Amino acid sequence: MAAIFQTLQREAQEVGISPVPPARRALGLGDMFVLWADLGISFLVMVVGMFLVPGLGLGQAFLAILIGAVIGNLLLGLAAIPGSTTGVPTMVLLRGPLGQRGSYLPTVLNILQLLGWAAFEVIVMAQAADLLATRFLGWPPAYHAWALGFTLLTLALALGGPILVVKQWMEKFAVWAVLVTTVWITAALLATADLGALLARPGTGELSFWLAVDLVVAMPISWFPLVADYSRFARDRRAAFWGTAAGYFVPHVWFYALGALLVLAAGVTADPAAPIAPLLTAIAGLTAGWVALLVLLVDETDEGFANVYSTAVSLQNLVPQASQRGLIVLVSAVVLLLAWTVPLTQYESFLLLIGSAFVPLLGVLAADYFVLRGGHYDAAALLQPTGALGYTAGVCWPALAIWLAGVAVYLTISGLPALGVPGLAPWLGASLPSFLTTFVLSLVAGRAWVRRPAPAPLGEA
Repeated sequence: MAAIFQTLQREAQEVGISPVPPARRALGLGDMFVLWADLGISFLVMVVGMFLVPGLGLGQAFLAILIGAVIGNLLLGLAAIPGSTTGVPTMVLLRGPLGQRGSYLPTVLNILQLLGWAAFEVIVMAQAADLLATRFLGWPPAYHAWALGFTLLTLALALGGPILVVKQWMEKFAVWAVLVTTVWITAALLATADLGALLARPGTGELSFWLAVDLVVAMPISWFPLVADYSRFARDRRAAFWGTAAGYFVPHVWFYALGALLVLAAGVTADPAAPIAPLLTAIAGLTAGWVALLVLLVDETDEGFANVYSTAVSLQNLVPQASQRGLIVLVSAVVLLLAWTVPLTQYESFLLLIGSAFVPLLGVLAADYFVLRGGHYDAAALLQPTGALGYTAGVCWPALAIWLAGVAVYLTISGLPALGVPGLAPWLGASLPSFLTTFVLSLVAGRAWVRRPAPAPLGEA
C-alpha cells in the first residue's frame, strides 16, 4: 500500500485552492462526461429511487425522475461553468457573492455533508462486500475489516487526484464494466417484470408528485458544492457544462428508475432506517446478480474518492496553508470512524436538508456570476481577503441574508416529512421556488454592492 501511495503522490501535483494552471486543465468534453457518468452510478441513487414508489405510481415516478433530472442537471451544469473559467473550487467561488469570511458558513456545511456522504459510501461498500463474502464464499461477517479496506482504497484514489482517477481508472476500466453491469441488471429486471401491469398500478398517494421531483433534484444539487472542484480541470466552458450536465443525467435517470422498478418488481421494501440491505439482497437475487453487485461495489469507490478529495479542498478554503494530502489522510480517518460507529438512517431527510441549503445558494451564485458580474470572476481577487470582493469585514451580509431567506422558503414549502415536520405546500415543490427567490432577490439587491468594471475606452488595451 505504501508503494501505491508513493506512485500516486509522484503523479498528482497538489494544486490546493489556487487557480489550476492552463497546462493542467486536461479534461475535455468526453473526460468530463465519463467523470460525471461514473459519479452518477451508485447504490445510493437507486436507494432514492426506491423512495418514490409505491407513494407514486410507476408512470408518475418515471415522469418525476425525468423532470427532476432535467432541472437538477441543468443547474449542476451551470454551476460547473465558473470553475472552468476561474480554475478555483466551489467554496472559493462562493467568496464572490458572500465574501471570504461569508463563504465559511457554506464551507462548514459542505464539509459536514461531504463527511456524511463519504461515510455512507464506505458503509454501502462494506455492507455489500460483507453480504457477498458471507453468502457466496461462506466467510464470517467482517464489516469493520471491509470498511477499513474500502477507506484505504478511497484514500489512495483521493491522493491521486481528479486527472489520474479519470484518465487511468474511470476511462480505462470503471465506466465500461459498470455500463455492461447496468445493462445486465436492467435486462434481468425487465425480463422478469410485467412492465405493463406495473405501470397500470396506481400509487398510494403517500408522496406528492412535486416532493418526488425535489427528491430527484436533490441528488445532482448535492454535488453543486463540489462541482467546480472538478470543472476547474476542464479545458473550456463547453466541456464543463455539457460534460457535467449530460454525464450525470444519464445514470441519474437510469438508476432512479432501477430503484423504483426494484421496489415494485422485486418486492424490495424501501425502509428509511435500513435502506441499503434490501437493495443489495434484491440485486444479488437476480440471475448472476452477485457479479453485478461486485462490479457496482468496485465502482462505488469513485463517489468515496470525490467526497474525500472535495472535503480536503473545502477545508483548504478555511486553512489555505494546510497540506491537501495531509487533509485527505485526516478526512479518511474521520470517515472510517463514522463508518464504524454511525448507522445509515433518515436518508430522505438528509437529501432534503441538502437541497434546502444548496439550491438557494446556487441561486445567489448564479445571479452574482452570470448577471451582476457578466460571467466573470477575477481569480486573484477571490483569493484576496480585501479588495473588490472583500466586502465589510469579509462578509457580504445582504447576500448571506438572501441565501438564508431561500433556505427558509425551501423548508417552509417542503417541510421534513421523514421527521414529521409538515410543509405548507409540498405539492408545489421547493427547489425551483427557493432557487428563483434567491436569484431574483440577488439581482434586485445585488446592484447595490456589485460594481462591474467599466469597459476600457476605445483605443486602450
